[in-house]
Amino acid sequence: MRWLDRIPWWPIVALAVFLGLAPFTPEPHLFEKLRLLQGGTLTRPIDIFDLAWHAAPLALLASKLLRLFRRAPADR
Repeated sequence: MRWLDRIPWWPIVALAVFLGLAPFTPEPHLFEKLRLLQGGTLTRPIDIFDLAWHAAPLALLASKLLRLFRRAPADR
C-alpha cells in the first residue's frame, strides 16, 4: 500500500469533490445512484458502473485517510 502514500493529497481531494458532485445540476450522479441503491432499484449495468466511477475517488480518499490515522505515531 505504499503506492497510496506516494499519491499527493490534492489530486485525490480534487477528484473526490469533482467526480463526487458531478454533474452539479440537477442532482449529482453519486447521490442519485446511492438513492437508487437504497431503494433497491439499481439494476442496470450502466448505473452500477456510474456509481463505481463516481465513488472511486471517495473510496481512495477514505483509504488514504484510514492509512494516515492507523499509522503508528512514530511514523508521522
